[in-house]
Amino acid sequence: MSAAQSPIAYFPEIRTLADVPAFHGRRTPERTALCFEGRRTSYAELERRTAQVANGLIEAGVGRGARVAWLGKNSDHFFEIVFGTLRAGGVLTPVNWRLAPPEVVYITNDAEAEVLFVDADCFALVDRVFDQLGTPRCVIAMQPNAPRNWETYEAWRDRQSSAAPSVALDPEDVALQLYTSGTTGRPKGVQLSHRSFFAYNEYSYAHPEAFGPDMDWNRWSADDVSLVAMPVFHISGSGWGVLSLYAGALTVVLREFDVGAVLDSIGEFGVTKAVLVPTTIQMVLEHPRVTETDFSSITDLLYGASPIPLPLLERAVETLKCGFVQLYGMTETCGAFTYLPRDDHKPGNRRMRSAGKAVPGADVAIMPVSEERILPSGEEGEICVRTPAAMKGYWKLPEETARVIQPSGWLRTGDAGVMDEDGFVYIRDRVKDMIVSGGENVYPAEVESALYGHPDVSECAVIGVPDDKWGEAVKAIVIRRPGTTLDAAALIAYARQHIAGYKAPKSVDFVDVLPRNASGKLLKNVLRKPFWEGRDRQVN
Repeated sequence: MSAAQSPIAYFPEIRTLADVPAFHGRRTPERTALCFEGRRTSYAELERRTAQVANGLIEAGVGRGARVAWLGKNSDHFFEIVFGTLRAGGVLTPVNWRLAPPEVVYITNDAEAEVLFVDADCFALVDRVFDQLGTPRCVIAMQPNAPRNWETYEAWRDRQSSAAPSVALDPEDVALQLYTSGTTGRPKGVQLSHRSFFAYNEYSYAHPEAFGPDMDWNRWSADDVSLVAMPVFHISGSGWGVLSLYAGALTVVLREFDVGAVLDSIGEFGVTKAVLVPTTIQMVLEHPRVTETDFSSITDLLYGASPIPLPLLERAVETLKCGFVQLYGMTETCGAFTYLPRDDHKPGNRRMRSAGKAVPGADVAIMPVSEERILPSGEEGEICVRTPAAMKGYWKLPEETARVIQPSGWLRTGDAGVMDEDGFVYIRDRVKDMIVSGGENVYPAEVESALYGHPDVSECAVIGVPDDKWGEAVKAIVIRRPGTTLDAAALIAYARQHIAGYKAPKSVDFVDVLPRNASGKLLKNVLRKPFWEGRDRQVN
């Protein structure tokens, strides 16, 4: 079967993602691969530049499996560095540019990054913590006028050889390491293999009968135009761009999410595929130009990262009049493992409250939290998935990996839900305490750890509460130390010095006592209850 006959774009010649630039550079050399702020890169140029990046990294001592870090906003150069790192045999680790300095230091050192690429927006941050960075051999600046005489990216890249590097790779080698907030207060490095990114494409090639019309959203062609508007430190940014380039499509990259830029890109490029989160969809709907924009080029507007309120979804379907597909997944599963097809996005359809059904090639089940036993339809439990796209494990955390991935291959999501008789999954709550605010994962333990550093905090608990704009907002419930007069504004300001702004509490309630059970365990369900009363699910 040829790639053209396969239900979705699959190229047997591409054994690893490192093969992508050379494959399309030979196949469609003049076709545009990347557009970014007026800069266009053809597939032939992408092949040459990624070879130069690879050779530069090899010269710098980056070997197979070595980590290379990116700290910056979205850019076409990011994808040059992704594929260049892979062609050198390395692993690309994007670092969230919104993090506080101690978090950036922790992730960079934890990943043992040997080279660090830094965007101008982060120059001052890296300069400030430079002496705390233990591992990078060198820092490369993405723009001129960097501190400490860091070499500029384009000058560094262009002085390298463009000869194709010869590094033997395996599809099971780690390709990207994305960090997700940790339940124990520290971020965890999710290791995703080359195969993780095209596992479902590979499955479709072997089982074309499994891909019916409702999987059209995952059919790619070189004529597609995809939009990367989500941050590349998320799987919805970096993973989406990688998939688009794997398919040989045109990938339009926005520096960061901006509604005006999104609307402009749709009109200018005729975007056919895009990924958004509920918060950004709401921003699009509230923009004054939304009624003037023609969304008809978009065959597939994919959305996920957090459950979407049904009124918002119905309004979006009615206003934008394009193809909507809901996706549910995790960084640990390299993105989506369930989908709600376009045809189910109809007013009055009860399935619009669901997260969809398993994608072909993945198995989804509901299990008791403490047992590996599949529950019958209608019974609530933990949502579990078995997928060929699953992570290889958490970087240097074997116990955490074993807690999440069972010996039989089932991966526990930490989300509670039910499955109906047709296999559609409905998310009810979270087994773990994670908060999703504006599509960003926030773990209470991480926030609580920061708050406990304040000398006036005796005890605290962090919960998620409903928020019309962000889905959920972070709330801290705090017991002051005796004799202190700490106020909410001061505590929030303190938190923002130690953790990213989106993780910091948006509100603080001060109390005299926190509810606990007989064994002393904090009862967060009791804290959450007043804020979620009257709602049909305990996530927003």
